Amino acid sequence: MKKRVLIMGAAGRDFHNFNTYFRDNKDYDVICFTATQIPDIDGRKYPAALAGKLYKKGIPIYDENDLKKLIKKEKIDIVVFSYSDVPHQYLMSKASDVQCAGASFMLLGPNDTMVKSKKPIISIVATRTGCGKSQTTRKVTEVLKEMGLKLVAIRHPMPYGDLVKQKVQRFAKIADLKKHKCTIEEMEEYEPHIKSGTIIYAGVDYEAIVREAEKEADVILWDGGNNDFSFYKSDLTITVVDPHRAGHELTYYPGAINTRLADVIVINKIDSAEPDCLQEVRDNVREVNPDAVIIEAASPVSVDKPSIIKGKKVLVVEDGPTLTHGEMQYGAGVVAAMRFGAAEIVDPHPYAVGEIKATYKKYPNAGPILPAMGYSPKQIKDLETTINKVKCDAVIIATPIDLRRLVKIKKPSVRVGYDLQEIGEPSLNSVLKDFVKKNKIKSKK
Repeated sequence: MKKRVLIMGAAGRDFHNFNTYFRDNKDYDVICFTATQIPDIDGRKYPAALAGKLYKKGIPIYDENDLKKLIKKEKIDIVVFSYSDVPHQYLMSKASDVQCAGASFMLLGPNDTMVKSKKPIISIVATRTGCGKSQTTRKVTEVLKEMGLKLVAIRHPMPYGDLVKQKVQRFAKIADLKKHKCTIEEMEEYEPHIKSGTIIYAGVDYEAIVREAEKEADVILWDGGNNDFSFYKSDLTITVVDPHRAGHELTYYPGAINTRLADVIVINKIDSAEPDCLQEVRDNVREVNPDAVIIEAASPVSVDKPSIIKGKKVLVVEDGPTLTHGEMQYGAGVVAAMRFGAAEIVDPHPYAVGEIKATYKKYPNAGPILPAMGYSPKQIKDLETTINKVKCDAVIIATPIDLRRLVKIKKPSVRVGYDLQEIGEPSLNSVLKDFVKKNKIKSKK
């Protein structure tokens, strides 16, 4: 008899696991998905147009809060955990809930879920959300382009809209962000690639996506998200770790897998980390992955108008996922506020409205900073209202995109920039030169 399956997810890894392992597998019957982490993704269906011939009515998506009820009601045999950036203790707590309800608990690994490409693939991943993967990705992109290589990026999924329309998405210009009705989170990840002249793909069906990307690339760059491991069999894996959260490189799922899979480990933020924490990360990395090349790097911050910060009461707006399930209580915006002489960082909690207030309730350990949540027009409006209610002199924007394009900020504001600054050798430049030589990739220069 077919095994009855429930897939626990958050609109990303869950769909990929289904597509690569379960979609055409007659040994299993996927009854439903559950959803968490992202607002308003439950109550939908994984559509029949994407689910394949075995699922002509599609597959329903329920709230994860109903997990134990669903296991019993639907007589589920196996629950497949398929989302990321969670502590090992949380993971096993979920496993305990599942097994107490009578089902088996399953984790799918790389051999069952990584798609093989015809082109060389570099995967850039992290051990936690907010490690500094974005600036590492920008640096890798810069080096490869200087070699004259045609690079195409593929981003970890964030499909929160019409899943059929989002099967394969290609972004080559800023107008494509509006065309595909991107959320703030999506824009934060796609826009930097577009501005650097890199074509970026994303969507739902990652085998279909890579087949399109192969048509126009010398090298494919997997731009990982949410500390997940790559969806593709990689020729080079670069993992970014964060000494601000020392120990997490061994104690979070699946970040601890990325630590072990890495060919190269970038220890980021050494300019702002405590020496003891930095040494702990070095020791942990060497213990579990002694063969990895270790690169140490800083992420110095810059702002366009330092005078707006100095001596002022400021509101800091940071990248949303970094503060929510990434659990960071501060980021580049707070570093900039301290470095450029802010008199005070104003806590936005008392001023939060609507869905921003609900976000703080769901993530009570968020520090005195505002997460740039924007998964819907309502959430973006609540973000704008919250920003303008805060009693401050200025606003520090530390999001990867200029938030002022999306919300009207009525106070003076500055943007924070941050780039990867490697310290000594080895460097990404030397690593990538070796990669190109080893894979016999011919440069256009």
